[in-house]
Amino acid sequence: MQALHLWTLLATYAVAVGQNQGQKNQECPKLNAQMPEFQKKTVHIKDPARVEEIICGLIKGGAAKLQIITDFDMTLSRFSYNGKRCPTCHNIIDNSKIITDECRKKLYQLKETYYAIEIDPSLTIEEKFPYMVEWYHKSHALLIEQGLQKDKFAEIVRESDVMLKEGYENFFDKLSEHNIPVFIFSAGIGDILEEVIHQAGVYHSNVKVVSNFMDFDENGILKGFKGELIHVYNKHDGALKNTEYFKQLKDNSNIILLGDSQGDLSMADGVANVEHILKIGYLNDKVDELLEKYMDSYDIVLVKDESLEVANSILQKIL
Repeated sequence: MQALHLWTLLATYAVAVGQNQGQKNQECPKLNAQMPEFQKKTVHIKDPARVEEIICGLIKGGAAKLQIITDFDMTLSRFSYNGKRCPTCHNIIDNSKIITDECRKKLYQLKETYYAIEIDPSLTIEEKFPYMVEWYHKSHALLIEQGLQKDKFAEIVRESDVMLKEGYENFFDKLSEHNIPVFIFSAGIGDILEEVIHQAGVYHSNVKVVSNFMDFDENGILKGFKGELIHVYNKHDGALKNTEYFKQLKDNSNIILLGDSQGDLSMADGVANVEHILKIGYLNDKVDELLEKYMDSYDIVLVKDESLEVANSILQKIL
């Protein structure tokens, strides 16, 4: 009798799973009809039919095939709030009391010079590349001169104006619940980034951070940076250096990529077996000049959008 009862349970479970999978396979949503988040004025899509096709592929693959590859600054974190710019990981230090006013002034001058180059629509990525290296090396050298203390980072993050995008709890918690790998690939400062997501309560075990991490001496004083520099336009090289991570996820062939620059488009280059990839790009600055370029390269472009609503709506369908 016990064997018969067990067999009945297994058969019932198999039917339920089959029905659920059947529902998933039929759920290829129409963006306009079934996903109201796509009605927002911030959402721009060049080829809606292609986006529907990709989302359909992601839904059919389900949790078992999914991984997230995302930038951090101005992608998971906000670009602005109530009209005021929010800080990047670097800016959290720039604006803090742990550096001198003279150092702050020099960092601000560097930002004024090089940020304009970073977002200049008339320059190619190749032309911008050496300037980004220059900017990062100069600013990191200034930080090393300051002899920053690691044990001050929690306090300066708490006191900063950094904010994660609206809907971040839902985003991180749902991905953690389903054990979806999240690869945060940032040209920011890894130690600050980790502190931000730790304080937000979303640094779950499924999250891996690759960024510019500081190197401290035995007294916790900054003495340099570990590994090779990651800047906004060399993420292709960084992605290829992380092929071991991606090899472990060989079955996770469906990707949602989130970024806010042209350089972020190469973050998935280390993934060997991509089946479906949906690229979501946040366009925060120089919208008129850059919108067309972003729409040509990202599947979905979110203009001055400070939420994760679109990504969450897609995850809702997949998971």
